[in-house]
Amino acid sequence: MKNYKYIGLFLASLAIASCDVNNDLDEIPANLPAEVELNTNGLDFSKYVAIGASFTAGFTDNALFIAAQQNSFPNILASKFGTEFNQPMMNDNIGGLLFSGNVIQGPRLFFNGSGPAPLAAAPTTEVTSKVTGALHNFGIPGAKSFHLVAPGYGNLAGVPLGLANPYFARMSTSANATVIGDAMAQVPTFFTLSEVGGNDVLGYALSGGSGVNQTGNLNPATYGSSDITDPNVFAQVFSNMVTTLTSGGAKGVVATVPYITNLAHFTTVPHNPVPLDAATATAVNGAYAAYNAGLQAAYNALSGIPGLFTQEELNKRKINFSAGAGNAVVIVDEDLTDLGAINPAFAALPKYRQATAADLLVLPSSTFIGTTVGGNPQMINGVTVPLADRWVITPQEQTAIKTATDAYNTTITAIANSNPNVALVDFKAVLEEASAGIRFDGYTMTTRLVVGGLISLDGVHLTARGYALMANKILAAIDAKFGSNFTTATNGLAKAGNYPTNYSPALR
Repeated sequence: MKNYKYIGLFLASLAIASCDVNNDLDEIPANLPAEVELNTNGLDFSKYVAIGASFTAGFTDNALFIAAQQNSFPNILASKFGTEFNQPMMNDNIGGLLFSGNVIQGPRLFFNGSGPAPLAAAPTTEVTSKVTGALHNFGIPGAKSFHLVAPGYGNLAGVPLGLANPYFARMSTSANATVIGDAMAQVPTFFTLSEVGGNDVLGYALSGGSGVNQTGNLNPATYGSSDITDPNVFAQVFSNMVTTLTSGGAKGVVATVPYITNLAHFTTVPHNPVPLDAATATAVNGAYAAYNAGLQAAYNALSGIPGLFTQEELNKRKINFSAGAGNAVVIVDEDLTDLGAINPAFAALPKYRQATAADLLVLPSSTFIGTTVGGNPQMINGVTVPLADRWVITPQEQTAIKTATDAYNTTITAIANSNPNVALVDFKAVLEEASAGIRFDGYTMTTRLVVGGLISLDGVHLTARGYALMANKILAAIDAKFGSNFTTATNGLAKAGNYPTNYSPALR
Protein backbone atom coordinates (compact mmCIF):
# COMPACT_ATOMS: atom_id res chain seq x y z
CA MET A 1 0.00 0.00 0.00
CA LYS A 2 2.80 2.42 0.70
CA ASN A 3 4.01 2.09 -2.85
CA TYR A 4 0.70 3.50 -4.01
CA LYS A 5 1.12 6.34 -1.53
CA TYR A 6 4.33 7.46 -3.16
CA ILE A 7 2.79 7.16 -6.62
CA GLY A 8 -0.01 9.40 -5.52
CA LEU A 9 2.40 12.00 -4.16
CA PHE A 10 4.30 11.91 -7.48
CA LEU A 11 1.17 12.48 -9.50
CA ALA A 12 0.15 15.33 -7.24
CA SER A 13 3.52 17.00 -7.67
CA LEU A 14 3.15 16.78 -11.46
CA ALA A 15 -0.26 18.43 -11.23
CA ILE A 16 1.16 21.28 -9.14
CA ALA A 17 4.17 21.70 -11.43
CA SER A 18 1.99 21.85 -14.50
CA CYS A 19 0.53 25.12 -13.29
CA ASP A 20 3.95 26.77 -13.50
CA VAL A 21 5.58 25.12 -16.53
CA ASN A 22 4.99 25.88 -20.26
CA ASN A 23 4.09 22.55 -21.81
CA ASP A 24 4.25 23.81 -25.45
CA LEU A 25 7.23 21.86 -26.73
CA ASP A 26 9.35 23.09 -29.63
CA GLU A 27 8.50 21.34 -32.91
CA ILE A 28 11.00 18.68 -33.84
CA PRO A 29 12.45 19.72 -37.18
CA ALA A 30 11.97 17.40 -40.17
CA ASN A 31 14.96 15.39 -41.26
CA LEU A 32 15.72 17.50 -44.35
CA PRO A 33 18.50 16.55 -46.76
CA ALA A 34 21.62 18.62 -46.46
CA GLU A 35 22.09 21.44 -48.94
CA VAL A 36 24.69 20.59 -51.58
CA GLU A 37 26.40 23.59 -53.10
CA LEU A 38 26.94 23.64 -56.85
CA ASN A 39 30.56 23.14 -57.89
CA THR A 40 31.21 23.89 -61.55
CA ASN A 41 34.87 22.88 -61.19
CA GLY A 42 36.06 25.99 -63.00
CA LEU A 43 33.76 25.80 -66.03
CA ASP A 44 33.06 29.20 -67.58
CA PHE A 45 29.39 29.55 -68.51
CA SER A 46 29.47 33.33 -68.86
CA LYS A 47 28.88 33.12 -72.65
CA TYR A 48 26.85 30.01 -73.35
CA VAL A 49 25.63 29.52 -76.93
CA ALA A 50 23.49 26.71 -78.28
CA ILE A 51 23.81 25.57 -81.90
CA GLY A 52 21.50 23.05 -83.51
CA ALA A 53 18.14 22.65 -85.17
CA SER A 54 14.53 22.47 -84.02
CA PHE A 55 15.17 20.69 -80.70
CA THR A 56 17.64 23.41 -79.73
CA ALA A 57 15.10 26.09 -80.65
CA GLY A 58 12.45 24.44 -78.46
CA PHE A 59 10.16 23.50 -81.37
CA THR A 60 7.05 21.76 -79.99
CA ASP A 61 3.65 20.71 -81.35
CA ASN A 62 4.78 21.50 -84.90
CA ALA A 63 5.62 25.12 -84.14
CA LEU A 64 7.86 27.55 -82.34
CA PHE A 65 6.19 29.86 -79.82
CA ILE A 66 7.07 31.80 -76.67
CA ALA A 67 6.24 29.17 -74.05
CA ALA A 68 8.09 26.51 -76.02
CA GLN A 69 11.15 28.74 -76.30
CA GLN A 70 11.07 29.44 -72.59
CA ASN A 71 11.06 25.67 -72.02
CA SER A 72 13.77 24.90 -74.58
CA PHE A 73 16.58 22.77 -73.21
CA PRO A 74 19.20 25.52 -73.77
CA ASN A 75 17.10 27.98 -71.76
CA ILE A 76 16.75 25.39 -68.99
CA LEU A 77 20.52 24.82 -69.06
CA ALA A 78 21.21 28.56 -68.90
CA SER A 79 19.04 28.81 -65.79
CA LYS A 80 21.18 26.11 -64.16
CA PHE A 81 24.38 27.77 -65.37
CA GLY A 82 23.22 31.10 -63.92
CA THR A 83 24.00 32.95 -67.12
CA GLU A 84 22.23 35.41 -69.41
CA PHE A 85 20.61 33.70 -72.38
CA ASN A 86 18.83 35.61 -75.13
CA GLN A 87 16.62 33.86 -77.67
CA PRO A 88 15.01 35.08 -80.93
CA MET A 89 11.55 35.14 -79.34
CA MET A 90 8.40 34.70 -81.36
CA ASN A 91 5.58 37.25 -81.08
CA ASP A 92 3.06 34.98 -79.35
CA ASN A 93 2.04 31.50 -78.29
CA ILE A 94 0.20 30.82 -81.53
CA GLY A 95 3.27 29.79 -83.47
CA GLY A 96 3.74 29.94 -87.20
CA LEU A 97 5.37 32.51 -89.46
CA LEU A 98 4.43 35.24 -91.90
CA PHE A 99 6.54 36.44 -94.80
CA SER A 100 5.43 39.83 -96.06
CA GLY A 101 2.05 39.14 -94.52
CA ASN A 102 1.61 35.68 -96.06
CA VAL A 103 1.44 32.59 -93.85
CA ILE A 104 4.39 30.30 -94.57
CA GLN A 105 4.23 28.24 -91.38
CA GLY A 106 0.96 27.35 -89.67
CA PRO A 107 0.05 27.64 -85.97
CA ARG A 108 0.88 25.08 -83.32
CA LEU A 109 -1.10 21.92 -82.67
CA PHE A 110 -3.24 21.25 -79.62
CA PHE A 111 -5.08 18.17 -78.37
CA ASN A 112 -8.78 18.50 -79.24
CA GLY A 113 -9.89 15.49 -77.22
CA SER A 114 -9.41 12.93 -79.96
CA GLY A 115 -6.10 13.89 -81.54
CA PRO A 116 -3.75 16.70 -82.62
CA ALA A 117 -5.41 19.63 -84.38
CA PRO A 118 -4.15 23.03 -85.58
CA LEU A 119 -4.93 25.98 -83.35
CA ALA A 120 -7.69 28.15 -84.86
CA ALA A 121 -5.59 31.29 -84.86
CA ALA A 122 -3.51 33.30 -87.30
CA PRO A 123 0.29 33.59 -86.92
CA THR A 124 1.61 37.07 -86.18
CA THR A 125 5.40 36.61 -86.26
CA GLU A 126 6.73 38.34 -89.36
CA VAL A 127 10.02 37.00 -90.75
CA THR A 128 10.94 40.32 -92.34
CA SER A 129 10.87 42.00 -88.90
CA LYS A 130 14.42 41.22 -87.88
CA VAL A 131 15.37 40.27 -84.33
CA THR A 132 18.17 42.49 -83.06
CA GLY A 133 20.64 42.37 -80.20
CA ALA A 134 22.98 39.70 -78.89
CA LEU A 135 21.52 36.20 -79.22
CA HIS A 136 22.64 32.93 -77.70
CA ASN A 137 20.21 30.34 -79.07
CA PHE A 138 21.10 29.36 -82.62
CA GLY A 139 18.63 26.50 -82.91
CA ILE A 140 17.35 26.69 -86.49
CA PRO A 141 14.30 24.50 -87.21
CA GLY A 142 14.83 22.53 -90.40
CA ALA A 143 18.60 23.03 -90.57
CA LYS A 144 20.74 20.15 -91.82
CA SER A 145 24.39 19.90 -90.81
CA PHE A 146 25.78 21.68 -93.87
CA HIS A 147 23.20 24.46 -93.58
CA LEU A 148 24.85 25.60 -90.35
CA VAL A 149 27.99 26.60 -92.26
CA ALA A 150 26.32 27.80 -95.49
CA PRO A 151 26.56 31.53 -96.34
CA GLY A 152 23.19 32.97 -97.30
CA TYR A 153 21.14 30.50 -95.26
CA GLY A 154 19.67 33.53 -93.50
CA ASN A 155 19.17 35.73 -96.55
CA LEU A 156 15.64 37.19 -96.48
CA ALA A 157 15.54 37.36 -100.27
CA GLY A 158 16.12 33.62 -100.45
CA VAL A 159 13.20 32.64 -98.20
CA PRO A 160 10.36 32.77 -100.76
CA LEU A 161 12.59 30.92 -103.22
CA GLY A 162 13.27 28.08 -100.79
CA LEU A 163 16.96 29.00 -100.70
CA ALA A 164 17.08 30.29 -97.12
CA ASN A 165 15.62 29.39 -93.75
CA PRO A 166 12.94 31.77 -92.41
CA TYR A 167 13.88 31.17 -88.77
CA PHE A 168 17.51 32.08 -89.40
CA ALA A 169 16.53 34.90 -91.79
CA ARG A 170 14.75 36.78 -89.00
CA MET A 171 17.82 36.62 -86.73
CA SER A 172 20.88 36.52 -89.03
CA THR A 173 23.28 39.46 -88.83
CA SER A 174 23.59 39.80 -92.60
CA ALA A 175 22.38 38.30 -95.86
CA ASN A 176 25.61 36.33 -96.20
CA ALA A 177 25.94 35.26 -92.56
CA THR A 178 26.37 31.66 -91.41
CA VAL A 179 24.84 30.14 -88.31
CA ILE A 180 28.22 29.10 -86.93
CA GLY A 181 29.68 32.53 -87.76
CA ASP A 182 26.95 34.41 -85.90
CA ALA A 183 27.32 32.03 -82.94
CA MET A 184 31.07 32.56 -82.81
CA ALA A 185 30.55 36.32 -82.87
CA GLN A 186 29.25 35.95 -79.30
CA VAL A 187 32.70 34.64 -78.29
CA PRO A 188 31.30 31.58 -76.49
CA THR A 189 32.93 30.13 -73.40
CA PHE A 190 30.62 27.12 -73.40
CA PHE A 191 28.43 25.57 -76.09
CA THR A 192 26.03 22.78 -76.94
CA LEU A 193 26.04 21.33 -80.44
CA SER A 194 23.00 19.12 -80.42
CA GLU A 195 20.82 17.02 -82.76
CA VAL A 196 23.07 17.98 -85.68
CA GLY A 197 22.52 15.17 -88.18
CA GLY A 198 18.89 14.61 -87.23
CA ASN A 199 17.52 16.66 -90.11
CA ASP A 200 20.04 15.05 -92.44
CA VAL A 201 17.83 11.95 -92.37
CA LEU A 202 14.53 13.36 -91.03
CA GLY A 203 13.45 14.96 -94.30
CA TYR A 204 13.89 11.61 -96.02
CA ALA A 205 11.85 9.87 -93.32
CA LEU A 206 9.06 12.48 -93.27
CA SER A 207 8.71 12.10 -97.04
CA GLY A 208 8.30 8.34 -96.68
CA GLY A 209 11.71 7.77 -98.24
CA SER A 210 10.76 9.57 -101.46
CA GLY A 211 14.03 11.53 -101.41
CA VAL A 212 17.45 10.34 -102.56
CA ASN A 213 20.13 8.69 -100.47
CA GLN A 214 23.04 10.94 -101.41
CA THR A 215 25.75 8.71 -99.93
CA GLY A 216 28.66 9.06 -102.32
CA ASN A 217 27.69 12.56 -103.45
CA LEU A 218 29.99 15.10 -101.78
CA ASN A 219 28.24 18.18 -103.15
CA PRO A 220 25.36 19.19 -100.85
CA ALA A 221 24.45 22.01 -103.22
CA THR A 222 22.87 19.34 -105.40
CA TYR A 223 20.78 17.78 -102.60
CA GLY A 224 17.02 18.00 -102.37
CA SER A 225 15.22 18.83 -99.14
CA SER A 226 14.20 15.18 -98.61
CA ASP A 227 17.62 13.66 -99.31
CA ILE A 228 19.97 11.84 -96.94
CA THR A 229 23.28 13.65 -96.40
CA ASP A 230 26.45 11.82 -97.34
CA PRO A 231 28.27 10.74 -94.13
CA ASN A 232 31.56 12.22 -95.33
CA VAL A 233 29.92 15.60 -95.89
CA PHE A 234 28.50 15.37 -92.38
CA ALA A 235 31.86 14.36 -90.90
CA GLN A 236 33.69 17.30 -92.47
CA VAL A 237 31.05 19.83 -91.41
CA PHE A 238 30.73 18.51 -87.87
CA SER A 239 34.47 18.26 -87.31
CA ASN A 240 35.05 21.79 -88.57
CA MET A 241 32.30 23.19 -86.34
CA VAL A 242 33.72 21.56 -83.21
CA THR A 243 37.21 22.81 -84.12
CA THR A 244 35.82 26.32 -84.58
CA LEU A 245 33.79 26.31 -81.36
CA THR A 246 36.72 25.11 -79.23
CA SER A 247 39.32 27.31 -80.94
CA GLY A 248 39.16 29.95 -78.22
CA GLY A 249 39.29 27.46 -75.37
CA ALA A 250 35.53 27.00 -75.00
CA LYS A 251 34.22 23.71 -73.68
CA GLY A 252 30.96 22.13 -74.71
CA VAL A 253 28.68 19.16 -75.24
CA VAL A 254 27.82 17.28 -78.42
CA ALA A 255 25.06 14.71 -78.81
CA THR A 256 24.47 11.54 -80.78
CA VAL A 257 21.57 11.30 -83.22
CA PRO A 258 18.65 9.04 -82.26
CA TYR A 259 17.08 6.56 -84.64
CA ILE A 260 14.32 8.92 -85.71
CA THR A 261 12.12 6.06 -86.90
CA ASN A 262 11.54 5.29 -83.19
CA LEU A 263 9.60 8.55 -82.89
CA ALA A 264 5.79 8.58 -82.66
CA HIS A 265 5.47 10.13 -86.12
CA PHE A 266 6.55 6.79 -87.55
CA THR A 267 5.19 4.29 -85.03
CA THR A 268 1.61 5.44 -84.35
CA VAL A 269 -0.27 4.40 -87.51
CA PRO A 270 -0.63 0.59 -87.82
CA HIS A 271 0.08 -1.16 -91.11
CA ASN A 272 -3.31 -2.92 -90.97
CA PRO A 273 -6.01 -0.39 -90.04
CA VAL A 274 -8.60 -1.37 -92.68
CA PRO A 275 -11.96 -2.91 -91.61
CA LEU A 276 -14.12 -4.41 -94.38
CA ASP A 277 -17.46 -6.18 -94.47
CA ALA A 278 -17.74 -9.42 -96.44
CA ALA A 279 -19.28 -7.82 -99.54
CA THR A 280 -16.65 -5.09 -99.75
CA ALA A 281 -13.80 -7.55 -99.22
CA THR A 282 -15.12 -9.70 -102.06
CA ALA A 283 -15.44 -6.67 -104.34
CA VAL A 284 -11.92 -5.45 -103.55
CA ASN A 285 -10.43 -8.90 -104.15
CA GLY A 286 -12.24 -8.96 -107.48
CA ALA A 287 -10.59 -5.67 -108.39
CA TYR A 288 -7.15 -7.17 -107.74
CA ALA A 289 -7.86 -10.53 -109.39
CA ALA A 290 -6.28 -9.56 -112.71
CA TYR A 291 -3.21 -8.15 -110.93
CA ASN A 292 -2.73 -11.35 -108.91
CA ALA A 293 -3.17 -13.48 -112.04
CA GLY A 294 -0.62 -11.39 -113.90
CA LEU A 295 1.89 -11.88 -111.08
CA GLN A 296 1.35 -15.62 -111.21
CA ALA A 297 1.86 -15.62 -114.97
CA ALA A 298 5.07 -13.63 -114.59
CA TYR A 299 6.34 -16.05 -111.98
CA ASN A 300 5.53 -19.04 -114.19
CA ALA A 301 7.45 -17.45 -117.04
CA LEU A 302 10.44 -16.23 -115.06
CA SER A 303 10.86 -18.79 -112.29
CA GLY A 304 13.23 -20.82 -114.41
CA ILE A 305 15.78 -18.00 -114.07
CA PRO A 306 17.23 -18.38 -110.52
CA GLY A 307 16.77 -15.40 -108.23
CA LEU A 308 14.95 -13.28 -110.78
CA PHE A 309 11.38 -13.46 -109.46
CA THR A 310 11.14 -15.66 -106.41
CA GLN A 311 8.22 -17.43 -104.79
CA GLU A 312 8.82 -15.23 -101.75
CA GLU A 313 8.34 -12.06 -103.77
CA LEU A 314 5.31 -13.49 -105.53
CA ASN A 315 3.68 -14.20 -102.18
CA LYS A 316 4.57 -10.72 -100.92
CA ARG A 317 3.03 -9.01 -103.94
CA LYS A 318 -0.27 -10.87 -104.13
CA ILE A 319 -3.08 -8.83 -102.60
CA ASN A 320 -5.90 -10.31 -100.54
CA PHE A 321 -8.49 -8.75 -98.24
CA SER A 322 -10.80 -10.52 -95.81
CA ALA A 323 -13.95 -9.62 -93.93
CA GLY A 324 -13.31 -7.98 -90.56
CA ALA A 325 -10.70 -5.68 -89.08
CA GLY A 326 -6.95 -5.83 -89.46
CA ASN A 327 -6.53 -5.67 -93.24
CA ALA A 328 -3.17 -4.28 -94.33
CA VAL A 329 -3.10 -1.26 -96.62
CA VAL A 330 -1.87 -1.57 -100.19
CA ILE A 331 1.30 0.38 -100.96
CA VAL A 332 3.65 1.17 -103.82
CA ASP A 333 7.08 -0.33 -103.15
CA GLU A 334 9.71 0.91 -105.60
CA ASP A 335 12.18 -1.73 -104.42
CA LEU A 336 10.10 -4.56 -105.86
CA THR A 337 11.34 -6.21 -109.03
CA ASP A 338 10.53 -4.29 -112.21
CA LEU A 339 8.96 -7.17 -114.14
CA GLY A 340 8.46 -5.09 -117.27
CA ALA A 341 12.20 -4.41 -117.46
CA ILE A 342 12.81 -8.16 -117.55
CA ASN A 343 10.05 -8.98 -119.99
CA PRO A 344 7.98 -6.27 -121.72
CA ALA A 345 5.01 -8.62 -121.63
CA PHE A 346 4.71 -7.82 -117.92
CA ALA A 347 5.21 -4.06 -118.15
CA ALA A 348 1.64 -3.41 -117.04
CA LEU A 349 2.25 -5.03 -113.65
CA PRO A 350 2.82 -2.23 -111.07
CA LYS A 351 4.95 -2.52 -107.93
CA TYR A 352 2.11 -3.07 -105.47
CA ARG A 353 1.99 -5.09 -102.27
CA GLN A 354 0.24 -5.01 -98.92
CA ALA A 355 2.11 -3.49 -96.00
CA THR A 356 3.57 -5.60 -93.21
CA ALA A 357 4.51 -4.86 -89.62
CA ALA A 358 8.03 -4.08 -90.90
CA ASP A 359 6.72 -1.02 -92.78
CA LEU A 360 6.30 2.35 -91.07
CA LEU A 361 3.41 4.60 -92.02
CA VAL A 362 3.93 8.31 -91.44
CA LEU A 363 1.53 10.06 -89.06
CA PRO A 364 -0.39 12.12 -91.67
CA SER A 365 -1.46 8.87 -93.35
CA SER A 366 -3.94 8.38 -90.50
CA THR A 367 -6.20 11.06 -92.03
CA PHE A 368 -5.61 9.91 -95.63
CA ILE A 369 -6.19 6.17 -95.48
CA GLY A 370 -9.81 5.39 -96.28
CA THR A 371 -10.54 8.67 -98.06
CA THR A 372 -11.82 8.50 -101.63
CA VAL A 373 -10.42 9.92 -104.84
CA GLY A 374 -12.74 12.55 -106.26
CA GLY A 375 -15.58 11.25 -104.14
CA ASN A 376 -15.63 7.95 -106.02
CA PRO A 377 -16.59 5.26 -103.46
CA GLN A 378 -14.78 2.63 -105.53
CA MET A 379 -11.45 4.44 -105.30
CA ILE A 380 -10.36 4.21 -101.66
CA ASN A 381 -6.87 5.34 -100.68
CA GLY A 382 -4.90 2.50 -99.14
CA VAL A 383 -7.40 -0.10 -100.40
CA THR A 384 -8.25 0.08 -104.10
CA VAL A 385 -5.79 2.96 -104.61
CA PRO A 386 -2.32 2.03 -103.27
CA LEU A 387 -0.54 4.48 -100.99
CA ALA A 388 2.26 6.32 -102.76
CA ASP A 389 5.86 6.16 -101.60
CA ARG A 390 5.56 9.31 -99.46
CA TRP A 391 3.19 7.62 -97.01
CA VAL A 392 5.35 4.63 -96.11
CA ILE A 393 8.93 3.95 -95.03
CA THR A 394 9.81 0.48 -96.27
CA PRO A 395 12.43 -1.72 -94.59
CA GLN A 396 14.97 -0.84 -97.29
CA GLU A 397 14.39 2.86 -96.66
CA GLN A 398 14.65 2.32 -92.92
CA THR A 399 18.02 0.65 -93.48
CA ALA A 400 19.25 3.69 -95.42
CA ILE A 401 18.23 5.94 -92.51
CA LYS A 402 19.88 3.69 -89.91
CA THR A 403 23.10 3.30 -91.89
CA ALA A 404 23.50 7.06 -92.29
CA THR A 405 22.63 7.68 -88.63
CA ASP A 406 25.19 5.13 -87.48
CA ALA A 407 27.84 6.82 -89.62
CA TYR A 408 27.00 10.26 -88.20
CA ASN A 409 27.19 8.89 -84.66
CA THR A 410 30.56 7.27 -85.33
CA THR A 411 31.87 10.72 -86.26
CA ILE A 412 30.26 12.46 -83.29
CA THR A 413 31.52 9.90 -80.79
CA ALA A 414 35.06 9.85 -82.17
CA ILE A 415 35.33 13.65 -82.06
CA ALA A 416 34.03 13.83 -78.49
CA ASN A 417 36.32 11.04 -77.29
CA SER A 418 39.40 12.66 -78.83
CA ASN A 419 38.75 16.20 -77.58
CA PRO A 420 39.27 16.99 -73.87
CA ASN A 421 37.07 20.06 -74.20
CA VAL A 422 34.02 18.17 -75.45
CA ALA A 423 31.54 16.02 -73.52
CA LEU A 424 29.23 13.49 -75.17
CA VAL A 425 25.58 12.81 -74.37
CA ASP A 426 24.03 9.73 -75.96
CA PHE A 427 20.55 10.78 -77.04
CA LYS A 428 20.30 7.71 -79.25
CA ALA A 429 20.39 5.53 -76.13
CA VAL A 430 17.94 7.84 -74.32
CA LEU A 431 15.33 7.51 -77.06
CA GLU A 432 15.77 3.75 -77.22
CA GLU A 433 15.19 3.55 -73.46
CA ALA A 434 12.15 5.80 -73.78
CA SER A 435 10.56 3.42 -76.28
CA ALA A 436 9.93 1.09 -73.34
CA GLY A 437 9.63 3.81 -70.69
CA ILE A 438 12.14 6.14 -69.09
CA ARG A 439 11.82 7.46 -65.54
CA PHE A 440 12.00 11.19 -64.85
CA ASP A 441 11.40 12.02 -61.21
CA GLY A 442 8.02 10.43 -60.45
CA TYR A 443 6.98 10.05 -64.09
CA THR A 444 7.45 7.28 -66.63
CA MET A 445 7.76 8.79 -70.09
CA THR A 446 7.43 6.95 -73.40
CA THR A 447 7.50 7.82 -77.09
CA ARG A 448 3.76 7.20 -77.55
CA LEU A 449 1.82 10.03 -79.15
CA VAL A 450 -0.29 12.22 -76.81
CA VAL A 451 -0.10 9.94 -73.75
CA GLY A 452 3.64 9.21 -73.58
CA GLY A 453 4.66 12.59 -72.19
CA LEU A 454 7.98 12.75 -74.06
CA ILE A 455 6.99 13.43 -77.67
CA SER A 456 4.83 16.41 -78.59
CA LEU A 457 1.74 16.36 -80.79
CA ASP A 458 3.68 16.47 -84.06
CA GLY A 459 5.17 13.06 -83.28
CA VAL A 460 8.77 14.25 -83.75
CA HIS A 461 9.69 17.03 -81.34
CA LEU A 462 9.73 16.88 -77.56
CA THR A 463 7.33 18.21 -74.97
CA ALA A 464 8.57 20.77 -72.45
CA ARG A 465 9.07 17.93 -69.99
CA GLY A 466 10.99 16.05 -72.66
CA TYR A 467 13.28 19.04 -73.14
CA ALA A 468 13.80 19.21 -69.37
CA LEU A 469 14.88 15.57 -69.42
CA MET A 470 17.21 16.40 -72.31
CA ALA A 471 18.73 19.25 -70.28
CA ASN A 472 19.33 16.90 -67.35
CA LYS A 473 21.08 14.37 -69.59
CA ILE A 474 23.37 17.15 -70.81
CA LEU A 475 24.09 18.23 -67.24
CA ALA A 476 24.98 14.64 -66.36
CA ALA A 477 27.36 14.51 -69.33
CA ILE A 478 28.99 17.76 -68.16
CA ASP A 479 29.49 16.25 -64.70
CA ALA A 480 31.02 13.08 -66.14
CA LYS A 481 33.46 14.92 -68.40
CA PHE A 482 34.38 18.04 -66.46
CA GLY A 483 33.93 17.08 -62.80
CA SER A 484 31.05 19.40 -61.93
CA ASN A 485 28.20 18.27 -59.69
CA PHE A 486 24.91 19.38 -61.27
CA THR A 487 23.43 15.92 -60.74
CA THR A 488 23.99 16.01 -56.97
CA ALA A 489 23.80 19.74 -56.17
CA THR A 490 20.63 21.11 -54.62
CA ASN A 491 18.39 22.26 -57.49
CA GLY A 492 21.14 21.37 -59.92
CA LEU A 493 18.72 19.55 -62.21
CA ALA A 494 15.39 20.43 -63.80
CA LYS A 495 12.32 19.02 -62.03
CA ALA A 496 9.83 17.12 -64.18
CA GLY A 497 6.80 18.58 -62.44
CA ASN A 498 7.81 22.11 -63.43
CA TYR A 499 7.35 21.41 -67.14
CA PRO A 500 4.10 20.57 -68.96
CA THR A 501 3.48 17.84 -71.50
CA ASN A 502 0.88 19.87 -73.41
CA TYR A 503 -0.27 23.45 -73.81
CA SER A 504 -3.84 24.71 -73.55
CA PRO A 505 -5.49 26.02 -76.72
CA ALA A 506 -6.35 29.10 -74.67
CA LEU A 507 -2.64 29.97 -74.50
CA ARG A 508 -2.15 32.69 -77.09
